[in-house]
Amino acid sequence: MSSRWTSEALTDRLFPSARPAPFGRAQKRPRGARTPVIVVTGFLGAGKTTLVKRFLASPEGAGTAVIVNEFGEIGIDDALLRGATDKTVLLGNGCLCCASRSDLETALQELLADARLGRVPSMARVLIETSGLADPLPILQTFVSDRGIGREMAVDLVVAVVDAIGGAAMLASAPEARRQVAVADRVVISKRDLADTDAENAVRAAIAAINPQAEIVVAQGGEIPASAWAASELPRSDFVASGALHSEGVSSFVLPFPQPLAWPAFAQAIDALVALRGEDILRMKGLIAVDGLAGPLVVQVVRHLVHPPVELVEWPDGDRAGRLVVIGRGLDRDRVAAVFDALLAL
Repeated sequence: MSSRWTSEALTDRLFPSARPAPFGRAQKRPRGARTPVIVVTGFLGAGKTTLVKRFLASPEGAGTAVIVNEFGEIGIDDALLRGATDKTVLLGNGCLCCASRSDLETALQELLADARLGRVPSMARVLIETSGLADPLPILQTFVSDRGIGREMAVDLVVAVVDAIGGAAMLASAPEARRQVAVADRVVISKRDLADTDAENAVRAAIAAINPQAEIVVAQGGEIPASAWAASELPRSDFVASGALHSEGVSSFVLPFPQPLAWPAFAQAIDALVALRGEDILRMKGLIAVDGLAGPLVVQVVRHLVHPPVELVEWPDGDRAGRLVVIGRGLDRDRVAAVFDALLAL
């Protein structure tokens, strides 16, 4: 079994417990006690900063540290947000998705150090507002590739903002905007008050064609309900997107695993897919029933990086059927399913 999925469980060997814990201590939530991270993305002019500013001014936004990335030498968005939070970091003159990804890691490490030393108030969460041109995938990768950050922080929610006025045309013409929507857990339609019903319907259809699993929320006056900032729900068993396909060959589909399965074989299937098509795996996330576990395992993959699986104490709903959502480029559902079928059959 690949080392990326295993744990030596040293504590269990030194202090034996009634039940071994190959995936570490079972948790109530996928991120456990780590500081939650919200990534807010969206194309240029979509209304991200307005949305973030309203959130920071609300009771639910208290204790939020903000990292702002802007494309250009002079930052504007960070200045707009500084009055709303005690800790704002500007990463300017670039995109988080490319040269300044190391700047993101540095900023996160500094936030953690400041929190430990009491230089900033208690940090309830971190919010990262990306440049309108940023690909959010490398940002998500940071929390896996940097082990120090990954031990302390975990992505809770990816929000993409699309404006109702020209959103449909923008999604049709801008590859960056499509990638932002493709990996989002929740998509916010902004500027609804400035658009007519036909424009909103067109945006909804464009979003659904790219990412049918994403929850759509409509902003009112640049604000969304507090519940829309809460952690994203884990994949639903009733999510059916067996062939949602849009430009650039990006597809979304779900693979059901209704019965408990042997974890080593499932892990090998994931490793095989990552080895063969890792660059085309935009995101995989799922709840998997595993032999011998009372709760499910939370599985998440971003391109070539695989999050360590997290065991939950119990299933979040009454449905105990495993399911894996796959968002990828040029991935055929039947061929991906065949990889799992072949290895699980062994």
